Amino acid sequence: MLFLVNKSILKGSIEIPGNKSGTARSIVFGSLAEGVSHIKNPLLNIDSFSIIKMFRALGAEIDTSDPKEWVIKGTGGKLAQPSQVLDAENSGTGFYFALACSSLIEGWTALTGDYQICYRPAQPMIDAINSLGGQAFSTRNSGTAPIVVKGRIRGGEFSMPGVNSQWMTPFLAACALAEGDSVIHESQLLERPYVDMTIGMLKLAGVKVENLNYDEFRIAGGQKYRAFDYTLPADWGSSGYPLVAAAITEGSKVHFRGLDDKDFAGEKAYVDILKAMGANIDVVDGGRGGITVEGGAELHGIEIDCSGTPDAVPALAVLGCRAKGKTVLYNISACRLKETDRAKSITAELTKMGARLEETESTLTIYYSDLKGAFLDGKHDHRIVMATSVAAMAADGPSIITDAEFAGVSFPNYYESMRALGASMDRLQTI
Repeated sequence: MLFLVNKSILKGSIEIPGNKSGTARSIVFGSLAEGVSHIKNPLLNIDSFSIIKMFRALGAEIDTSDPKEWVIKGTGGKLAQPSQVLDAENSGTGFYFALACSSLIEGWTALTGDYQICYRPAQPMIDAINSLGGQAFSTRNSGTAPIVVKGRIRGGEFSMPGVNSQWMTPFLAACALAEGDSVIHESQLLERPYVDMTIGMLKLAGVKVENLNYDEFRIAGGQKYRAFDYTLPADWGSSGYPLVAAAITEGSKVHFRGLDDKDFAGEKAYVDILKAMGANIDVVDGGRGGITVEGGAELHGIEIDCSGTPDAVPALAVLGCRAKGKTVLYNISACRLKETDRAKSITAELTKMGARLEETESTLTIYYSDLKGAFLDGKHDHRIVMATSVAAMAADGPSIITDAEFAGVSFPNYYESMRALGASMDRLQTI
């Protein structure tokens, strides 16, 4: 599917759907719990249903018949050996959590995903499982999926590289169900808001993790998950695309509902970033009373630490294109380990539109640029699809963006929501 996008003026109100990362954790922790959990306002995205399919195969009973409230009858920590290969499809979060949880099963489990998952590194998790008393190996001896795992892990002490929290956080969940205690050492941990979210939601499920300044995590073994009720907050990560679109399109005025600055999400930094760059943004009661963004302000470049917001890099790169001077995104290494190397991907696509960017391993520098329409590659990556569509709304001339359907990975009604605001955006079917 393609998006055809032209310069746009956005007007009206938008409600952001439920948090993607929180929905994923709710499914996993509810599946590990004893009793029945209720998950309200879940994100009805592709990744959520990929995770649900895997944890159903591991023995959880998950009722999604009510789109506003999912009901999960958990396994009490006694996961079943699946009768099939666990397929995470395009969900990196789901793949990594299922990999760690499979190390709790006394028997072999095979895990895979789509072609992107099969090239995302997982060797640190393989090494951790083997050091904890389980067995794990990559079938291609490449440190990537397909991966075969056998438990049970006993607990123990191991180290993890800090560049990707998705390797470490699943063990905060799994090690709580190991027989012995575990200690995880981290070095220069990035993506700390996702770690805070994991620990906070584990606490909701009755599981305790001791965080020693993000350098060391202590997890007592033999813990039990209890059932919980949880209402998902709106997703700050998804909000970034319409927030940036409103800020960079002259004449736009958009009101946002459902956001809350008390959320764990690192992407709530969008508000402070937009303010610092000179955007017209009005925030009532931390977002709980609404956020209004008005386009037309003269933006100026700033330096932005992306260590806690790696998923925001593509949208922030677009924002930087319309800010006078230069914008520097630093601590971006984690964004290179997602569905694509997102710094490289967004640089390639914005360059087609006439933008000037400079890339190093840990930084992305963006200079003010007049954007022009172009034929853009969505790269099967939801964040690249949405970020380039936002750039197209501020560009002269039409843009066509491939892989438009991938927006549904994190923002299922992205097209409908942006169209409702007045975006000049059409979907074209491909053969």
